[in-house]
Amino acid sequence: MGCKSAMKTGFLCRQWGVLVVLLSLWLPQSFSQQTTSPPPQQKNKLKVRLAGFPRKHNEGRIEVFYNEEWGTICDDDFSTENAHVLCRHLGFISATGWTHSSKYGRGAGKIWLDNVQCSGSEKSIADCRSRGWGNSDCTHDEDAGVICKDERLPGFMESNVIEEVEERVEEIRLRPLGAMAKKRLPITEGIVEVKYKGSWAQICDDGWTPKNSRVICGMLGFPQERKVNKNFYKRIKKRDAKTKGKIIGSGNREKSKPKPKPKSKLNEDAESGTRLFAKRQQNKYRLHSVACTGNEVHLSVCPLQFYKINATRACEGGTPAVVSCVPGPQFSLGNSQKKKTQSMFRVRLKGGAKTGEGRVEVLKENEWGTVCDDRWNLQAASVVCRELGYGTAKEALTGARMGQGMGPMHMNEVQCSGQEKSIWNCQYKNITTNDCRHVEDASVKCNIPYMGYETLVRIVGGRTTYEGRVEIKKGSKWGFICSDGWTSKEAMVVCRQLGLGYSLHAVTETWYWDGSNVTEMAMSGVKCTGSEMSLSHCQHHGDSVNCKSTDTRFAAGIICSETTSDLVLNAPLVQQTVYIEDRPLHMLYCAAEENCLSSSASKANWPYGHRRLLRFSSQIHNIGLADFRPKAGRHSWVWHECHRHYHSMDIFTHYDILTVNGTKVAEGHKASFCLEDTECQEGVSKRYECANFGEQGITAGCWDLYRHDFDCQWIDITDIKPGNYIFQVVLNPNFEVAESDFTNNAMKCNCKYDGDRVWFHNCHICDAFSEEAEKQFEQYPGQNNQI
Repeated sequence: MGCKSAMKTGFLCRQWGVLVVLLSLWLPQSFSQQTTSPPPQQKNKLKVRLAGFPRKHNEGRIEVFYNEEWGTICDDDFSTENAHVLCRHLGFISATGWTHSSKYGRGAGKIWLDNVQCSGSEKSIADCRSRGWGNSDCTHDEDAGVICKDERLPGFMESNVIEEVEERVEEIRLRPLGAMAKKRLPITEGIVEVKYKGSWAQICDDGWTPKNSRVICGMLGFPQERKVNKNFYKRIKKRDAKTKGKIIGSGNREKSKPKPKPKSKLNEDAESGTRLFAKRQQNKYRLHSVACTGNEVHLSVCPLQFYKINATRACEGGTPAVVSCVPGPQFSLGNSQKKKTQSMFRVRLKGGAKTGEGRVEVLKENEWGTVCDDRWNLQAASVVCRELGYGTAKEALTGARMGQGMGPMHMNEVQCSGQEKSIWNCQYKNITTNDCRHVEDASVKCNIPYMGYETLVRIVGGRTTYEGRVEIKKGSKWGFICSDGWTSKEAMVVCRQLGLGYSLHAVTETWYWDGSNVTEMAMSGVKCTGSEMSLSHCQHHGDSVNCKSTDTRFAAGIICSETTSDLVLNAPLVQQTVYIEDRPLHMLYCAAEENCLSSSASKANWPYGHRRLLRFSSQIHNIGLADFRPKAGRHSWVWHECHRHYHSMDIFTHYDILTVNGTKVAEGHKASFCLEDTECQEGVSKRYECANFGEQGITAGCWDLYRHDFDCQWIDITDIKPGNYIFQVVLNPNFEVAESDFTNNAMKCNCKYDGDRVWFHNCHICDAFSEEAEKQFEQYPGQNNQI
């Protein structure tokens, strides 16, 4: 009866024993999620290709040909081991990385594989664990890509594994009309041109919409498009119709004509545009029928069509597409307006080496916090970039690639369409307990306009392209920079301007880099905040040079690096551990020797009496991407017999008590008694330990703890009168060691002292609050939480 019943429902069953055997074969595979390798004849047909744009020949979206159909692979559980297997299948020796969130554009058709887990030794992706062919809960927004090492496997002959596409958009630019427009940077308006096989071609404007312009502007680093002056271009088109075929070769005829009347600037630009349009008519159009939605991050993702090679009747009745873009405030306003505009944003980027990149932080309830990278993609990243006055996103980075934040995390699973004005208009989830950690902080790299800043400065004489003496262009000549007051902040600006990453060292003696014949000083008195895009934006003496030594041996120099450290103090721990101690003078001889007491201590009746000390613990985190190392090598560390340790930095931190109006009433300092890794995050190993004259430093992802009971871990407040104060700690105060961000090196607390007791509250990193909250903090130093 059981078999008959099964046959009625369409199942073929001959006996119960067969069912038992079938179930025993099916159940283990189903629950282990182990895909079965295809039969030999099918396995041999499994093909892999790289697709998508923009990309190089050794990178792209992964697509596999299975069951006579091309499909993609989901990025869930994707790893470098998966990429190794795929790159070897493609004929490359190995992988250098992989991408997520459809970096190379969304694929089409099937998503063949999901939750792929390879060990790295498999010969085919079909041999790896997965959910099985065609079993996926992903969308094409999660298509995975690979970046292969550009080195082929010896003897690899298969030619059909890499998608060779003739029709691709390699690069894009705006070609301005008129000589004056070409000199102004950034270029915000002009004819859209695409690069094709080393030359530039145009796009037919037939059916062109503002949505297409929005995509073009985003790629070029502009947040939005604007209407083009059509009358200006219609006039050019009309002139072009009259002069087509007559402009070339007309130079000799113009010489015999009477001298024309002076032309207005508009007429000059129009005539220049006419010549440019006529010249363009001789070239081939490359694209037509572009139909973007406006949310795309790259033109190649839009529906579009390519003209066939040698097409003779391209863009009949049309003209080259012209686009006009609106630059962001950083590229169009003065410094004062720029600061005012930036203070209005509820999102910011931190820790990036270049303009337009960094860790994403958002403002919620007057406190800055990070964004978790779950489902983080180019659409959400582009909304952030446009909100900040940049273009679309080049990359949406995950895994705290721009360093980890401190404090709260405000957003998770951000989902944007691309049309939102702010990331706060996107769908997102609030962070719940154990949802995310700061190792999952999201970051972005935005498209920014080309400004040509790198042509105004150069470094010469170094051993590598990342170091050398700094020289700036002044008119048509090059000159060096005075090194008086040259710090890591100034070096940071030069490294950014040259696109060389972060500053590693600011060099003030460059005699060993004397590889240039430049002998004239061009700039002195340089003082930067560290956030400028160009050295010319910093304060300096102008045309009048004033320097202690004009010798080229003391010219300013830099050493740049792709990564650097970033120190941040644990503010809540300071608030939790602060207390007052009256310490007898006979126990403070070593502290006095190291200048850890106020000046009045020298007049005390030693060894009788005591000093009143405000004590607290300091936990200093390195949230950067590289280790924090002392500037001085161990050969120059100073041994202190009293405390029996080496000082690798004379002043590592400053401790200050300030009045409400900012007057300093007490101060202290802490030498780097011993920079070492006290504890580290999970998965990070300690590298630095002071014992036995060991190396000093703080590993990225670790922290150094100076306990409240250490010598000099205090401020001497013996002479302080009762009242309301601001307590301040500044790390690396002299900028001796380079960091990715100096704005988070200071911490402040409200402090009330009544002569016997002390209260601390509102302890925070100085860039952790909104400007409004920071003003309230400074204006109302109340008291809470008796210590």
